[in-house]
Amino acid sequence: MMAVYAMAGEVRYDLSRFVEEGLNTDPQIAETRQGTESKQNQIRQLKAEAILPTFYVSMVVGPTPGLRDEISDGDTSEVYDFSKMGPFWGVQAKFIQPLNLGQYRAGKAALEADLQQKSMDIENQVHKKDVELQTYYYNYLLAKEMQRIAAEAQEKVDDAYEKMEEALDDDDPNVSQMDLLNLKAKMHTVKEGVSEANLGMKRVMLAIRFSLNLRDEDTFVTEDTVLAPRPEPLPSLDEVRSLTLQYHPELRQLSAGLKARRIQMDLAEAKLAPEFFVMGEFQYVKSWAGNRSIMQKDAFSEDAVNKLEGMIGIGLRYNLNFWKNWEKYRSAKTDYRGLQLKENYAADGLVAKAVEQYYIVEAAKEKMDAMKESLRASEAILKGAAMQYDLDKSKTGALVSAYTQNVTMQKDYYFAVCKYNVEFAQLIAKMGWSLKDFNSIYMKK
Repeated sequence: MMAVYAMAGEVRYDLSRFVEEGLNTDPQIAETRQGTESKQNQIRQLKAEAILPTFYVSMVVGPTPGLRDEISDGDTSEVYDFSKMGPFWGVQAKFIQPLNLGQYRAGKAALEADLQQKSMDIENQVHKKDVELQTYYYNYLLAKEMQRIAAEAQEKVDDAYEKMEEALDDDDPNVSQMDLLNLKAKMHTVKEGVSEANLGMKRVMLAIRFSLNLRDEDTFVTEDTVLAPRPEPLPSLDEVRSLTLQYHPELRQLSAGLKARRIQMDLAEAKLAPEFFVMGEFQYVKSWAGNRSIMQKDAFSEDAVNKLEGMIGIGLRYNLNFWKNWEKYRSAKTDYRGLQLKENYAADGLVAKAVEQYYIVEAAKEKMDAMKESLRASEAILKGAAMQYDLDKSKTGALVSAYTQNVTMQKDYYFAVCKYNVEFAQLIAKMGWSLKDFNSIYMKK
């Protein structure tokens, strides 16, 4: 179950919640995701340029002179009469409707494929960040275990040292000065372990606080109290191969890239042909100044001021820079062939990497299991040495040796568990899954 609690500045996460919050707050992932918006803007821009009509509209309002009839050489004509001013209103509109539906469809499909490419690239980066966050989580649990082991070792060694000093003061014949010196020589190793454990915790907490953007007063706490092997079952080798081929974002990115390059090649070829468009113009001007005798009331009357006219027609445009478009076509064709060659080996390469990681996880699990058996054996040896020490206080050296071996085995075991958990996270990513998808899809099969 995923849970997060916030009380008095304490933040508590399990693995899934920690990874989800880390991905949501990571500034680099947010910046990368912003790139998809620019791709969507390009699609809208293409639609505006290739298929939507373009309008130019202008309007004017102002005074205009009236008209009067004037007779010259027996002919009557209308001339401006500035003594009879009046208002007028005019509007002029032009529009151009491209007929590039084929180019629009090809260009839109190419940009959509390019957008899919970008999305797959983002998904691939998210998977890498996913592994990084899981590593932080398990390193935190490892640091906690190291702190616990070091603190217990420090406490027990200090207690043993005090008891041996008391025994020497009481002239116990079973305890010698050499035993005390031998124990004292071991204390620097314990203190070094405490220091290393504290340093490890400080370093991993810096990474966690940055990843989650925690405030200074926030305390990070995990739902898991101990470092344990991951509960997810290890997929089979056949599943690793099939899931990689089916889900890996790099393969889907390559497929989208091939589609984009193929359409771009078709688009570049289409642009070698002429472009058709419909263009129209409309003009209307109306004056209320009138002539010498009456105010003109006819809205569609035409004279020296009033106008009503328009036109519409089909146009043809051809780009005379043919060689520029030809080079674009050749470039798109070359890119397409290059991606075709890459497609031939990309799938095999990614499957090989996933299979290699599977072998690494298998080896890490075998080592972890072997360490667990050795740890159980060291615990049995420690119990036996403790029983012998209770019967014979001169067995101090054997007890110290058994305890040192047990502490070392605990340390090695927890490092093996952490390595197995992180390598498992790497396997999930190399199969093309995020932790969320793996838990929600594969684990529910």
